Amino acid sequence: MDPTIMAILQGLVVIACIFLGSRSGGLALGLWGVLGTLVLVFVLGADPGSPSSEAFFIVIAVVTAASAMQAAGGIDWMVKQAAGIIQKNPKNLVYIAPLTAFAFTAAAGTGNIYFALLPIIYQLAYANGIRPERALAVSAVASQLAITASPVSAAMAAFTSLLGDEYSSTDVLIVTVPASIIALLVTSAVANRMGTDLKDDPVYQEKLAAGQIDPPQPIDELLKSNLPSTAATSAALFLVGVAIITLMGAFSDLRPQVMSGDTEKPLAMGPIIQMVMFTVALLQMLLFKLKSDDVIKQPILKSGFISAVALFGFSWLANTFIANNQETVIDPVASLVSDKPWIFAVALFIVGAATTSQTSATQAIVPIGLAGLSIATVIGMWPAVLGIYLFPINGSQVASVTTDQTGTTKIGKFVINHSFLVPILIAMVVTIAIGLVISNAVN
Repeated sequence: MDPTIMAILQGLVVIACIFLGSRSGGLALGLWGVLGTLVLVFVLGADPGSPSSEAFFIVIAVVTAASAMQAAGGIDWMVKQAAGIIQKNPKNLVYIAPLTAFAFTAAAGTGNIYFALLPIIYQLAYANGIRPERALAVSAVASQLAITASPVSAAMAAFTSLLGDEYSSTDVLIVTVPASIIALLVTSAVANRMGTDLKDDPVYQEKLAAGQIDPPQPIDELLKSNLPSTAATSAALFLVGVAIITLMGAFSDLRPQVMSGDTEKPLAMGPIIQMVMFTVALLQMLLFKLKSDDVIKQPILKSGFISAVALFGFSWLANTFIANNQETVIDPVASLVSDKPWIFAVALFIVGAATTSQTSATQAIVPIGLAGLSIATVIGMWPAVLGIYLFPINGSQVASVTTDQTGTTKIGKFVINHSFLVPILIAMVVTIAIGLVISNAVN
């Protein structure tokens, strides 16, 4: 069969799996990727590509350690500390809440921590007469922007595995962390002017007059919780593991030397992340006398496993398509991207929106960018995967809307005109602009 026709057929399979996977969501997202690989191999005669096995096990290692921390109360301790930080200066909530959500998400490697902060942010905004939409919209975006600034997130594992052994998460973090923080400050400044003030909002006044809104709860009641004695130590142990990984990524001399062919070189970061995080999980279980069932039943393990399967399935599908269509599709597209780099960022944004997965968008599009752009440009533009928030169908977006009883955080009549759209676009554009400057300066 003509290579162009074969490439079109295989491309249609990939698009169909992305569409069906994004509609199915959850575990099915990754399974559609595997099914697509099966169709490419058994029906269309493609040679199977290599799934991202290393990234898969990195995710499993990190979520196992995080689940052990959650079982010991460490996640609750982190949330309580974050809530305390947010509470200290409620008048600057629109700035403090997003930065806090960003920091704790980056440390934990999962945006799920935002769900626990959500009621705190809402109640503080409501109690202080601040339009809740302003703080909630930017904080939700911050919890996802932090995924590209976390050394232990699934998306970071996928991204660094594509960059090769010469680059570690530290090389990415020195770009994405400062760029993201600056972007969040700019986004918060704009969001501080979103909509009318709460007291002047007609929807809120209507709900208030109809008795449809509960009075704000005393914030101290929300922060009261009897955490186990192991909580703080558990969180500290996990964060020590994150710090070790970050340091070894930054300073290759700290890593063991191994033979690669005829030369000796530092051990790659993939195995180090796996060893460190699995060890952290074991230490959590031994020190805090956790049973296996205590760890397995934690919500983070469930969501992490789903992320790992999605990463595995879509990386296999993307790598199979790329390996079989290098000359027909990838090289011409890479040439186009080389001439017009902005196309790469747009593609990341669109595929992120289609899959609602930063990891899947990374696996599908980053190899094309690497074929036509410099590493510095690819790193600088990577946060475009924030496109996952284009459509208001993510759990954190839906939860923000339903939590805000004042009605200020909303999904518009045309769906896409939702409360998160402006913060997404500003955060993404500013992060990329600053990231490109930093990345080209250091890489």
